[in-house]
Amino acid sequence: MRRAGLAVAAGLAAMRAAVRPGISTLELDAIARDVLAEHGATSNFLGYAGPPPFPGVICASRNDRIVHGIPSSDDVLGPGDLISLDFGAIVDGWHGDAAITVEVGPATAAARELNEACRRSLWDGIAAIRIGGRVSDIGHAVEQSVRAAGRFGIVDGYGGHGIGRQMHMEPHILNYGPPGHGPKLEAGMTLAVEPMITGGRPDSVELGDQWTVATQDGSWAAHWEHTVAVLPDGLWVLTAEDGGQAELTARGVALSAVAAG
Repeated sequence: MRRAGLAVAAGLAAMRAAVRPGISTLELDAIARDVLAEHGATSNFLGYAGPPPFPGVICASRNDRIVHGIPSSDDVLGPGDLISLDFGAIVDGWHGDAAITVEVGPATAAARELNEACRRSLWDGIAAIRIGGRVSDIGHAVEQSVRAAGRFGIVDGYGGHGIGRQMHMEPHILNYGPPGHGPKLEAGMTLAVEPMITGGRPDSVELGDQWTVATQDGSWAAHWEHTVAVLPDGLWVLTAEDGGQAELTARGVALSAVAAG
């Protein structure tokens, strides 16, 4: 899973570096395909579910699109946009999954605040993972982080998930709710923590392509995600190049010796 996670990290880094006004989301998808080939990985997005099966190796969701945006040559980034890039990989049957939201050139203060609130809530949610805790502790921490950051909407119904030999496994991890509920967190679990927030209300709508999810009120959205391994001596963020060391250390959370060494 670490090998799959590093492929995901490399793809997201390559796409982030390529983001600029005038590039299309289909061009970003092509960059991600090249990274998969370089890492000997395959896509867990391409052909997923359906009908219709998902046609890309990335989900590219711009501005009011929250998740599952289909990459297209007609979807061209403009100055000040927010683009959420969700990317996954499979190596030897094991899955990795992560997402970032990137500001396209100079963004408004409101867009920057939205994006940073979502990014921070991801790490605050990861930091809440403790052996013996409960799955809802993660969502509660995400919610507390988002509420402390401002008046943002936390998207209803959507959230993180278990991951391993399949991309989507139990448990479902909502990004809100009280702590102390759901399955117990145990060593050996691998989880995708995945906050999605909006600049307005939390309500969403699926568009006519049967994939793209957008905000109902037209407000902009941000989306961040990492795949995390729960190990006996700490956490290992499998889709972060540094294993999560910088963000976890800043929050006083133990990084597994496996990740550190």
